Amino acid sequence: MVVFEKTKGLTDNQLHYCPGCTHGVIHRLVAETLEELGVTGKTIGIASVGCSVFSYNYFNCDMIQAAHGRAPAVATGAKRANPDNVVFTYQGDGDLAAIGTAETVHSAARGENITVIFVNNAIYGMTGGQMAPTTLPNQVTQTSPYGRDVTVVGYPVKVCEMLSQIDGATYLERVAVNNVKNIRKAKQAIKKAFQNQIEGKGFSLVEVLSTCPTNWGLTPKAALKWLDENMETYYPLGVYKDKYKEEK
Repeated sequence: MVVFEKTKGLTDNQLHYCPGCTHGVIHRLVAETLEELGVTGKTIGIASVGCSVFSYNYFNCDMIQAAHGRAPAVATGAKRANPDNVVFTYQGDGDLAAIGTAETVHSAARGENITVIFVNNAIYGMTGGQMAPTTLPNQVTQTSPYGRDVTVVGYPVKVCEMLSQIDGATYLERVAVNNVKNIRKAKQAIKKAFQNQIEGKGFSLVEVLSTCPTNWGLTPKAALKWLDENMETYYPLGVYKDKYKEEK
């Protein structure tokens, strides 16, 4: 009897992520969802620039590599050219909430029928741990060694809250993957975001709070606790918009 079998939504390539990084967990949730919905064979994923730049090696579907921050624009073209395909972007906070802010906002404003998986670990991971748009107030990074000073560099960007004010956005939810309970909720949110696209309901984004033990300077276990005690306080989990549920 088979007790567990790796999802066919992932390739057999070994992940390159640092020990304790939760990108791998999120990859698996996305891949399982695509397999369960039976759409892996007609899915197009858009890889961003950042730690997840090599995601095209891991998802067992067609993938396109986008320029930094431009994944939603590329996804828009792919979906409009191939409306029967399922199209998703997989982006970190430095990609989506910094150089790619305009593409994110206007894709939502147009109500593009795509799914965005937004991984928020509050720091630039790939390039060495600099302050990101999502870095918490007073958080220490390579470029904020005394902590993020909001009087100088401003406040973090809260993506779900911002996009919830845009009429074209259909579904926005913030989840986390730091414990079993949250992982299960994250899976449900990701599945709903893809189901919305399949049903033609428009723009869906799932923000996933994730860890970066290496650049946070913490052990993997301590990083999970830090996310729980700090990130979830500043970035509350929950549904920020569910357009079709609100209309019922």
